[in-house]
Amino acid sequence: MRLSINIDHIATLRNARGGTEPDPITAAHIVERASADGIVCHLREDRRHIRDDDVKRLREEISVKLDLEMAATPEIVALALKIKPDLVTLVPEKRKELTTEGGLNVVRLQASLKKVVDRFHDRGIPVSLFVDPKREQLDASRVIGAEMIEIHTGEYAEARSASSRKNRLNQIQQIAMYGKTIGLGVNAGHGLDYENIAPIAATREIEEVSIGHAIIVRAVFVGLEKAVREMVEMVRRGQADER
Repeated sequence: MRLSINIDHIATLRNARGGTEPDPITAAHIVERASADGIVCHLREDRRHIRDDDVKRLREEISVKLDLEMAATPEIVALALKIKPDLVTLVPEKRKELTTEGGLNVVRLQASLKKVVDRFHDRGIPVSLFVDPKREQLDASRVIGAEMIEIHTGEYAEARSASSRKNRLNQIQQIAMYGKTIGLGVNAGHGLDYENIAPIAATREIEEVSIGHAIIVRAVFVGLEKAVREMVEMVRRGQADER
């Protein structure tokens, strides 16, 4: 299983004072040094954290995979086509949300999303779709030509009881298996942390996890490189115990 680190909150901290520090690209280099497999950033319409120049510099300076999360809006699509990240992950976006609140409704947006996916494919850029763990969303993702999906793990991460978390995990694992059977790559992310990652890492059908907030919070106390290395170790340990 691969681990990609979302560095959005480094940019959030920088933007709070309007200066240049902490620099998210410096953070990305630390993440690379700590053996993560990729960098994730979300270029939002309101540029609340990552900005255009950040993405351009990341494309130029990092050697690991760059996954650009984005809404399928004309402005952001045009910028992504110009920058050419290694992967684009299309996500829903609401102006006032604190973080992404759920998966993309690929079923409802199938026609418009296919046009966007085709544009990226014309430039040789693979596409992932951030979706809730529902078969119909995976079926629609396959129909429009996405190479992979990222399962929204928020409900699993936020489950209040052991039984509820077990049920959510079951759902994720079943959907991950289904995704593989229909030829999709399967990633997962949202709300994953040091306490809940192990069962996800032990799910062999999930190829990659994306984690941001938990690692940045941990880094406040132990440093970014140590926080990333700890998560790398947990993912590898979970993978060794895969079901």
